[in-house]
Amino acid sequence: MISEVDTFVLEKEKSVFSKGNEIIVPSSGETAEDIARASVVENEGVLLGGDLNIIRPNSIIDPAFLALTISSGEQQKELSKRAQGQSVVHLYISDLKEVKLSYPELDEQKRISAFFRKLDNLITLHQREHHYSEIILR
Repeated sequence: MISEVDTFVLEKEKSVFSKGNEIIVPSSGETAEDIARASVVENEGVLLGGDLNIIRPNSIIDPAFLALTISSGEQQKELSKRAQGQSVVHLYISDLKEVKLSYPELDEQKRISAFFRKLDNLITLHQREHHYSEIILR
């Protein structure tokens, strides 16, 4: 989940801004595993980079659930297989459209994504506590 943006870029002609809850998947990277990862841009008005595949899910798909689904399990493996290239690997929107998705009802999708958000927040909290304790012990 991307809920905070702390960089600044200048708008150019044909810049694409988020409308909120887009899923972004890198179009290129060093390895297939690097680019077969998705994130949700929660906020509207965020300038989206040119080297991204942008997915705007319909109302029956929870954006966070879709990003989780794309980034793990069989869907992630399938995307990795579709990535093309040698030194720079590319993943095209046409590749994303070919991936088969299985998903439960919207309410269950939201519960699953909420669970993983809580888990992610808990991991972040423990990492901060660990980092803080290392600073004190030095």
